Amino acid sequence: MRIVLVGPPGAGKGTQAAYLAKNLEIPHISTGDLFRANISQGTPLGREAKSYMDAGNLVPDSVTIAMAEDRMEQADAADGFLLDGFPRNLGQAKALDEYLKDKNLKLDAVLDLEVPEDEVVKRIAGRRICRNDSSHVFHAEYNKPKAEGVCDTCGGELYQRDDDREETVRKRLEVYHTETEPIIDYYKDQDLVVTIPAMGKVDEVTRRSMAALPSRDA
Repeated sequence: MRIVLVGPPGAGKGTQAAYLAKNLEIPHISTGDLFRANISQGTPLGREAKSYMDAGNLVPDSVTIAMAEDRMEQADAADGFLLDGFPRNLGQAKALDEYLKDKNLKLDAVLDLEVPEDEVVKRIAGRRICRNDSSHVFHAEYNKPKAEGVCDTCGGELYQRDDDREETVRKRLEVYHTETEPIIDYYKDQDLVVTIPAMGKVDEVTRRSMAALPSRDA
């Protein structure tokens, strides 16, 4: 099964992608992971991406597309994959279509995780990260530490990342509306989009997503 997962920042795409990929026994292909892997391994694409990033420039779509295509060529993706963070814009969506067409393949579904904008802001702006270990994450409302500003696990200081500040989150949402939302209409024209209400517990959202997928026997 070949799936694209979309949704605004804070919708829980990474979490849902991991659960869905495990349930479906297909690889979770994340743009962030692709960049980290290629850069850490020093691949030609990784070196090219790093040169743009070091200069403070955006990595061109051509590099991102090439990384995604290279990953989809790997053996574990032969029977399907779940794309998270790719395609990010119309150009990337059209490139993905061309790639799949050349392979005589097609997407099975585009899952659109739907979360109200105010909830997105609340989810992200409320995050507090431990300075000692960034895997220790708390939330000012949903997962409060026992002592304000102190990590329950190691006693480190909790802080709010610049990327998580409300004004930054709203700017990220503007970029999402401008660049990524148009791909939803693009895929709606192909009758691929399934809107998934992404409020509630993680396992509830996963069950909704699994139930919305077409049968693998279809």
